[in-house]
Amino acid sequence: MKIVVIGGTGLIGSKLVTKLAQQGDEAVAASPKSGVNAVTGEGLAGALAGADVVVDVANAPSWEPAAVLEFFERSSTNLVAAEAAAGVKHHVALSIVGTDRSPDIAYFRAKLAQETIVKASPIPYSIVRATQFFEFLGAIGEAAAVGGNIVVPSALFQPIAADDVVDCLAEIATGRPVSGTIDIAGPEKAPFNEFVTRRLKASGDSRPVVGDRSAQYYGAPINDTSLNPLGEARLGKTPLATWLATK
Repeated sequence: MKIVVIGGTGLIGSKLVTKLAQQGDEAVAASPKSGVNAVTGEGLAGALAGADVVVDVANAPSWEPAAVLEFFERSSTNLVAAEAAAGVKHHVALSIVGTDRSPDIAYFRAKLAQETIVKASPIPYSIVRATQFFEFLGAIGEAAAVGGNIVVPSALFQPIAADDVVDCLAEIATGRPVSGTIDIAGPEKAPFNEFVTRRLKASGDSRPVVGDRSAQYYGAPINDTSLNPLGEARLGKTPLATWLATK
């Protein structure tokens, strides 16, 4: 099976290409680095020639509201058109749990626009919505520094290891389209500040982490339901302690 991974050189994409190749599939890493730009359409036709599946895990270079919306709208529109021309049989998109519940977060609005384009296209699809990755806990904490403290929301959080996201994407990509959305999350749920505290402590950062109900997440208020699956979800196998032990 030929599977083209859009954003194939990023955190998730590079791991997914390796995983698919290990399974015996022909995995193609497509990104601007390889001459494939979904936003402009450059290189898409060549990359998708003969492809059975396209997995879109690309990330926007700018999270400014207008820029991130344009990125996902243009790239998704170009992708589904190129897939239709190439006879692609399955489009898999990586999205975010809660995109439809947090309209104040610009990135979430852009991902919801992406999902809408995918659903409206003639290509059979599967949308995988994931919670935040363990890999970004440190950066989230750093961005929340206020004086000598780290101030983050106290709402419930259920982050997941990138490797678990990749395992799910590989399974979905090599299976039949679900024509719907699958939520995936980590195996543990706890207040946001507890996860950030454990991540910083493991890296030797002793700054106090303060959980504040009014603290914002990417410029928007959140609650216990904002970032977590509300219904059925697939859970990753990796707890934070196991992941931290490898860092």
